[in-house]
Amino acid sequence: MAIPKVLLLSLLPFLPCTSAWGTLGHDTVAFIAQNFVSASTATWAQNILADTSTSYLASVATWADSYRYTTEGAFSAPYHYIDANDNPPSSCSVDYDRDCPAEGCVVSAIANYTTRVKTSNISATEKQKALKWIVHFIGDIHQPLHDEALEVGGNTISVTFSGTATNLHHIWDSNMPEKLIGGYSLTDAKNWATNLTAEIKSGSYASQAAGWLSGINGADAKASSMVWAKDANAYVCSTVLPNGAEAVRNQALDGAYYDKAIPVIELQIAKAGYRLAAWLNLIATGQVGLSVARKPRGAEVVEAVRIAPRDEERIKMARRARAAFGWNCGPEGHSH
Repeated sequence: MAIPKVLLLSLLPFLPCTSAWGTLGHDTVAFIAQNFVSASTATWAQNILADTSTSYLASVATWADSYRYTTEGAFSAPYHYIDANDNPPSSCSVDYDRDCPAEGCVVSAIANYTTRVKTSNISATEKQKALKWIVHFIGDIHQPLHDEALEVGGNTISVTFSGTATNLHHIWDSNMPEKLIGGYSLTDAKNWATNLTAEIKSGSYASQAAGWLSGINGADAKASSMVWAKDANAYVCSTVLPNGAEAVRNQALDGAYYDKAIPVIELQIAKAGYRLAAWLNLIATGQVGLSVARKPRGAEVVEAVRIAPRDEERIKMARRARAAFGWNCGPEGHSH
């Protein structure tokens, strides 16, 4: 049963908040990127972050989620997602003009902070923030429900997982990855990243990895980010909600649903880390700098053919719901 609009908006401030991938996922994406960036890119990033440790990117991977809940950082809340006003499971699509509002979205944020991190006339603090946002937002854009407007990105679809009442967005962010790995510590993330890095270099992802860079263009961050958003959004129809919201609402999803979701979660974490490395290499050196595998035939990203019609009232209500949800609750999840 659909939630009445007025009731939804009145309840949103009291619902739990979530952030893409949670601590485990974001840290893992960052560690994968560290495994693939060039030596010169690593030095460039370490200089900006004033951190030469072995976790220089992972240590800042969740900063954006904490910052968004401060008074100073509240403006950045919309930058963590792009709300695709499509119609899953019958139609999945992302359209920048339709889905990225005037206040911004994850696509415009990646483009903006890519420009800022390359700018010489901003302070060291602002340049550092720009890099931290890039690390985080490239993680965010690979979580399918951060590229979907339906039910506030799945946040209002109540489910249970391992006997705990939660919501669909949260289990994609945290519950399912943490069940797979068994924790969320920095060491857990580093170990997961090591395994996924091996899969990219010589394992099950080796024949796909070069295809993940299809459409990447250092001179056009918006177009590059839209490729990633469309890629992730397609999983809303195929994996997240293949039978619609009502098929999972109030259901226990730690069985067959989990088994089908985990391969997609691992794939998206791997893609995010690999693409983040390529993007940082492009910013720092002008070269992608990654060549671990051949590009297989058919590896290009296939965009959805049909764009859902623009429904101004539906889009307006979805944005009001997202704003109310995102700005009226505290940070959720784990931290180190």
